[in-house]
Amino acid sequence: MNKYLSRAAVAAVSIAFAGEALATEWNVSLWGKRRAFTEHVEKLAELVSEKTGGEFTLNLSYGGLSNNRENLDGISIGAFEMAQFCAGYHRDKNPSITVLELPFLGVSSLEQEVALSMAVYEHPATVADLARWNATLLMPSPLPQYNIAGIGDVPETLADFEGLSVRATGGIGAAMEAVGAVPTSMSASEVRQAMDSGVVKAVSFAPHAHMSFGTIENATWWTTNLNPGTVNCPVVVNSDALADLSDDHREALMSSVDEALDHYIANYNGATMEAWGPALEERGITQVTFSDEEIAAFKEAAAAPAAAAWLEQNAAAGLPAQELYDLVTGMIAESM
Repeated sequence: MNKYLSRAAVAAVSIAFAGEALATEWNVSLWGKRRAFTEHVEKLAELVSEKTGGEFTLNLSYGGLSNNRENLDGISIGAFEMAQFCAGYHRDKNPSITVLELPFLGVSSLEQEVALSMAVYEHPATVADLARWNATLLMPSPLPQYNIAGIGDVPETLADFEGLSVRATGGIGAAMEAVGAVPTSMSASEVRQAMDSGVVKAVSFAPHAHMSFGTIENATWWTTNLNPGTVNCPVVVNSDALADLSDDHREALMSSVDEALDHYIANYNGATMEAWGPALEERGITQVTFSDEEIAAFKEAAAAPAAAAWLEQNAAAGLPAQELYDLVTGMIAESM
């Protein structure tokens, strides 16, 4: 009898270990806190767990795994299996996707931002670009056009940006430089301290980030219609980890991307934007709207020179820069 029980116990343990062997856990490197910017990753984790009965889980870490500027490096060495990063944080590491950060492209919705991003992500040159980091692009984090919150004197014209220190990355930084501002690149988590200490007097962000990172707590003004562009912040996975997934787990992950993005967009267009206007009004922040003539002049000064510089630099580096640029601008033109 005891011998029989012993064998049963061994069998139970073996089954338990077999069950454990089927389980997959991925670590995901994010930063800040849960916010509109990470809702698609939160939803993805929920869907993957549901579809696999809890056998495949995504462990989301907000800053505990890596600095946000080093997330792509962490992916490259397999320090974690999934991460979010912004192209403008290290343009030299991911030049192909920086085409999406050029100023004044004319993107009008989050849905369009997703379509453009996915088209660029699937381009062979982009796939090869990210493959250098053992990274596979999974999905974008679509953001609306950026605007600027600042402290001090309220700008009345674009000339008032002359000499103003502005946190602005990528193409937005190039656009601000075109009107005489002094762009400074820094990660989102560094911005509030830089603003408090006077290192920057203004910050370019999408609405959710102005709220999440506290720039509106001491801002006195905000631009309503500058709309110089946005940043592109993909979610990537370690290519080896993706290849190592079972067919069922890989299907659970990939089939959840569209639903995760739909959730993200609904949340951003809904809850986030519904909170934005009241947040400004409660704090008495002056909303600055520039004339159509000034915006047109801003676009003329910034768009073409930035695009020309991007094309020249990236063609010289071996990218099919014109092809990527034409892909993006062509899709936008077709949608008008």
